[in-house]
Amino acid sequence: RISTMTGSSSRRKRRVPEAAGDAASPQGPDAAARSPHRARTGATRANILVTGTPGTGKSETAAAIAQRLAMEVIAVSGLAKELGAFEAWDEARECHVLDEDAVLDAMEPRLGRGGCVVEYHACELFPERWFDLVLVLRASTEVLYDRLEARGYGASKIDENMQCEIMQVVLDEARDAYAAPIVVELRNDTRDDLAANLARVDAWHAQWRRDHQWQHDDGADEDVANDVPR
Repeated sequence: RISTMTGSSSRRKRRVPEAAGDAASPQGPDAAARSPHRARTGATRANILVTGTPGTGKSETAAAIAQRLAMEVIAVSGLAKELGAFEAWDEARECHVLDEDAVLDAMEPRLGRGGCVVEYHACELFPERWFDLVLVLRASTEVLYDRLEARGYGASKIDENMQCEIMQVVLDEARDAYAAPIVVELRNDTRDDLAANLARVDAWHAQWRRDHQWQHDDGADEDVANDVPR
């Protein structure tokens, strides 16, 4: 497991770089409010973040979304290992501390192009402009406990993650870090849940493509919506 440390990256302070009325939003406050991600200039494909407490099914969900929508999966923990992007070892949590700047620098070009499904157990470290949809996976305490135990987690690590899920830490973090219309909470206890969640993402993606068709039509402008099936 790889951990992030609160306040370890200055990028956390850049949550809404394209705020209404800001110079980076040339189409004006109303347009910026409708589409906070429009500043990802040139991207013709959506980016999706799949987040949640360890054991909620992020890896499987992200892989399934990517396969269905022909997108690229970026597993942040795996990328950090490839880069050797660690700042320290957290003895108490028995995990590495992520070098956020190194990982975000490596991700920036890929997210800028679009077509990525990012999977990680934290979400506030990423620039808000990167994502068009943020999925927060949830699991019942019984299901989550069994999954974590099957991973071989020790009692203290299981307890920490169980408390995180009960207190909906990741969900609150997502709601604080991203615009409300793009944050979607999804139960992911069963195979039926997974199938239903994937169907909802399919519907959202089809709508996103329709809403962003103007980017392919010689620059023709039209309103952009982020209509997430709920």
